[in-house]
Formats: sequence, structure tokens, C-alpha cells
Amino acid sequence: MTDNTPAGISRIFEETEQGTLLSYRRSTPVIGITSNQKEDTSRVANHYVRSVIAAGGIPLVIPQCSDLSLLGGILGRIDALLLTGGGDISPRLLGQESIPQIDCVDEGRDREEIALVRMAMQRQMPLLGICRGHQVLNAACGGTNYRDIPSEHPFPVLEHSQKEARNIPTHTVRIAEGSLLGRILGVREIAVNSFHHQGVSGVAPGFIQTAAADDGINEAIELPHYPVLGVQWHPEPMAAEGDEKMLALFRWLTDEAAIYSHAREFHRRELSLDSHCDTPMLFGSRIDIGVRDARCKVDIPKLRDGGIDAECMVAYIPQRGRDAEGTAAAVNLCASILDELSAQIGRNADKAVQVRNRAEAEAAKASGRKGIFFGIENGYGIGGDISLLEKYRDKGVVYMTLCHNGDNDICDSAKGNGEHGGLSAFGREVVHRMNDLGIMIDVSHASDATFADVMKESRAPFIASHSSCRALCGHRRNLTDTQIRALAAKGGVVQICIYDDFLSDDGKADVRTVADHIDHVVEIAGVDYAGIGSDLDGGGGVPGCNAANELVNITCELLRRGYCDGDLKKIWGANFLRVMEQVQSLRKQ
Repeated sequence: MTDNTPAGISRIFEETEQGTLLSYRRSTPVIGITSNQKEDTSRVANHYVRSVIAAGGIPLVIPQCSDLSLLGGILGRIDALLLTGGGDISPRLLGQESIPQIDCVDEGRDREEIALVRMAMQRQMPLLGICRGHQVLNAACGGTNYRDIPSEHPFPVLEHSQKEARNIPTHTVRIAEGSLLGRILGVREIAVNSFHHQGVSGVAPGFIQTAAADDGINEAIELPHYPVLGVQWHPEPMAAEGDEKMLALFRWLTDEAAIYSHAREFHRRELSLDSHCDTPMLFGSRIDIGVRDARCKVDIPKLRDGGIDAECMVAYIPQRGRDAEGTAAAVNLCASILDELSAQIGRNADKAVQVRNRAEAEAAKASGRKGIFFGIENGYGIGGDISLLEKYRDKGVVYMTLCHNGDNDICDSAKGNGEHGGLSAFGREVVHRMNDLGIMIDVSHASDATFADVMKESRAPFIASHSSCRALCGHRRNLTDTQIRALAAKGGVVQICIYDDFLSDDGKADVRTVADHIDHVVEIAGVDYAGIGSDLDGGGGVPGCNAANELVNITCELLRRGYCDGDLKKIWGANFLRVMEQVQSLRKQ
């Protein structure tokens, strides 16, 4: 067929093909930009678009709509959220009365953006709010706003709603030392342009104020340990014209978006597993693992948001009396928790399925459901009846923690009195029987003497399902370097626990501290022997990683430290499943 296309259009076709080829060669983060609605159109100022492009991102304008499922779908296709400026926020939505100074209210936009903020933060998506977006971020997270600063502030204020062009600085703001904003801009004071009469009056819980104008009006907030930041001024006109300080805000957003995009894509592709949570301990409060519930840190919606495909949920049995009555109660409690866990999975069969091995976990991921492994925390749950091990194995229990906080009939605990000097005679039988049945032995909470005895008695590799490194935190519950190397030599795995008291001697840990412990295991034993066992709902959780939906932040931190996808795959479950397969393969029929 003869090509009669005009030369100008042909050049466009050539450029289009070149752009298509480039898009296949690189992954550029997509920044969702909220829009104004005017004259029945969704629109955004080009300064925002140009700033995102200059910072290395792909701008995507989010149209206004009230369909939350559609908004959720949009969030699934972007890598960061940029909340733009615009009209006033409706006081009615914030439980306030309207006043004459309020103008250009669009409650539809308010509702949409508040929903976007909540959903983005549930997913740990990087977020930058500008002017109105700064106020929306604050309000969505429980803060309070001025309806009109000049009439509501108790003291005289600057002319924040000034008439200068947006690229001309009109006043200065002071930036808090050590803040994220200060690190991004590299200064303690900066000249900015503001155009607003509403503002933040009370900072949202968990957030901190990191900048203020000379009149004390809030100019920036951030959420420590998370990529969430709001600024009251308008950086985009200056950034679009090449101002490096203002452009740094957009570069920060696109850099965080690139890491988040990589992490999210990893979790979409690879099976990710958390080896320990105590959520079944909360069943007495009538929680349903299929429903998002603020009372627990692990449920199926949070696992979905955090990119976690498989979760080891344990029947935690607190150590109490070892007389006949106490032992019988422990056995009954263990059985009832496992039964209720089975029932919960049955009631959520479209969202979750019990799994017993790697193949079943992979099949669950392929079906879009969460795989739930069963475990027992504290061998006190079998009492003195070794035959219960087979019954629990048949119920799908894949590992049992030999003890908890106190010696039991099996062994000495790290928090016990050392009555057996390690494993008891019964404990040795338990170890051998667990080997025969293909149940993994878990030495978390065990004493050093118990660990040494398990090394001698077990013919199979074993695990520490939720333990950290004593070299970094001196808690007796943690593993020494010698133990970590021995466990690795046996073919086992150390699943780092996300519990502040086991991560830092001063109890002040965050997601970076979790990564420090993973680094330590990798450095002294190798990446084949490290994993993650959160201990969420059992006391686990630190700033930056405080629930199942925040587990993706560990991946982001490890990516910042240079871990490749192959390393992440091992840490996020492949090492644990390798041990499980080996233990199950040694099972005697």
C-alpha cells in the first residue's frame, strides 16, 4: 500500500515509535495529580505537570469521580499521589459551621481527595500535598484547619492570600532541623509564595509541624518514618521554571515513587511470606480476618495492601501452671484456636485458604487468595501428650515454637529458670517426633542451652520464626552470632522479629532498624538464611512498619540498601519455604 501520509504527520509517527520503544526500556514512576472541576471539566495547572516531568516522573491527572472502587483502581496504577491546590475545603465535612469568607467549595472534590488520602496511606504510597492538598492531608488524618486564617487566628498574620504572581516569593518560612523537609531542601529557611486563606490549625495525630511562617502559621507537616509530606506554599510555579530548591520537592516524590513502584511490582510478582503473627489471640474480641479492623494489625485487607501473600498465624498459648488442670486448659485452648482459625478461613473462602506447603501457597497466590499457614507458639499446647503432634500436623500445623516466656515440660525458655539445662528427656522425644512428622522446630524464645540441644538432637534444619540479633540488641531472647552461623550451617533460617524491645537496647526502633538486623544476618551467614517474622498482634510493630499493610516498607528500605530482587525473594519467604520443604521431605510415613 502506498504511503501518502503528509511529511509532518510521518515525523509524528516516527517520534511516537521512538517514544514507545523508550517506554519499553525503562520504568518511570507515574505520579497521580488531583484535579479541579470547573465548567464540567477536570483540570490541573500546567505548572504541576511540568514540575513532575522535570523531576523525572510521568504525570497522570486524576479525574473527579465518586466511585471509590474506580479511585482504588487508579491508585493501583500510579506510584505516588500529588494533592494540588484549589478551592476552599467545606467546613461541614470537618464538623464546622460555614462562614461568609468561604468560597468555591466543592464537596465532591473534598470527599474524593479525603478518600484518596486514606487509601493511598493504607497502601504506603508516597504522598505530597500542596496548599489545599496540605490542608486535605491534615484533615483526612484527623487534624483541624482554619476556615479563614485572618478572622480566626488570635494574632495578626501575614497576607497569605497575596496578589503577586505565583513565581515570586512573598515571605519566608523556617524549617525544623532534622526534618524530612529540611533534608530535601538542604536549608533552614526559604522564600516561598503562598496563595491561601485557609490553613492548618491543629496538626493531625502522628504528624509533626516542620515549617512555619514568621506569623506562626503552619507551612509544612510530615509523618515521621513514612513518605508523606504537605507544604502550604506553592512550589510548582518556581519548580517548573527550574528553581532547584522547589524542584527538589518533586524529585523527592518521584524518587520515592520509583522505589515504591519497584517494591510493589516485586510483591505482585513474587510470593511473599511473613512467618509469625499472633492475630488468632484476638479471636475472643470477635475480629474477622476478612474485614479491615483497627483492633488488629493483621487481616486480609492489610495483607493485600502490604503485598503479603502468605501469613503464618499461630495459636499462642501463654505459659501458666503445669499441673493437670493448667495443662488440660492449655491443650484445649490450642485446639480451640486452631479450630476457630479454620472456621474463619472457611467463612472467607473467597479471600483466603489454608496452605500446608510451598505448592499450596503458590496456588493460593495465583488464585488471588491469601495463604494461611498454621503454627503453634509454645509446646505447652501439647501438654505431656506427644501423640497430639500428629493430630496437629494433620490439622495443618507446619511449625511449633518449643516454648514461650517460661520453662515448660519440653525445654528451658530464654525467660525461664533453666530447670532442665536445655531440652528435657520429653523434649528430646518431641524434637525427634517433630522430625518424623515433618513439623518444623522453632527455637524462638528458647534458652541458649535449649538451642544447643536442638542443634544436637534434630536431624532436620530448624527455624527461629521471630527472632533478632543479639549483637545489635542484647536481649536474651535474640540469637548470638554463633547461633546464627550454627543455624545456617544446619540449613535453617532466622526470621527477623519486628518488635522494638528485640531490635534496639533502648526500645527505640523503626523500619531501618529491622533492615539493620536483616543486614547483620546476611553479613555473617548469607542471604540464604534471613527472613521476616513480624510478631504483629503479639507486640510487634515499629514506626514505618506497624501493621501488615506496612510490611512493604521493609522492601522499600532493603531496595534503598541495594538488595536485588533475587535477595528479596529469599528474604520474603523462599528461605523459609526451603526449610519447610526439606523438613517435610524427611517425614517418615
